[in-house]
Amino acid sequence: MKLTQYSDLGLRLLMYLALRKGESVTIQEASDRFAVSKNHMVKISHQLTKEGLIESTRGRNGGVRLARAPDTISVEEALRATEDNFDLVECFGAKKNHCVISGACKLSGVFEEALAAFFAVLRQTSLADLVKNGKMIEKFLLPLPKEIQIKSLTRSNAAAKS
Repeated sequence: MKLTQYSDLGLRLLMYLALRKGESVTIQEASDRFAVSKNHMVKISHQLTKEGLIESTRGRNGGVRLARAPDTISVEEALRATEDNFDLVECFGAKKNHCVISGACKLSGVFEEALAAFFAVLRQTSLADLVKNGKMIEKFLLPLPKEIQIKSLTRSNAAAKS
């Protein structure tokens, strides 16, 4: 099985938002940090917003952030929000099944069991679990553009004074 790049980026975006602990992040910032197309990230964030995993705010101080706490979002839920097909073999999908031995073959049953185990592991793993080593993840992300660093410092200083 291979997941799509769309799902991979969706998971990375969710992890990044979990690292930011409720702070809004612009799509441009996320795109820059992962060196991916902004247009691609817009599509992904739109899908995750539609699925209720992130919230989107428009305007000057707009951006996206997690809609719920990271420990309440499972990797399974995130993956199902971005991946539309888990048919590992042709006979999984009744409409597309043209396999002549599917009535006697045990392969689909083995794959169904494996897929169930795959999702069981993902169901037990939350976004919070994925970002426990947040400082290490941050080291591997591409540097923030200067203008975002300045905004973040200004917000941090303002919060410290309150």
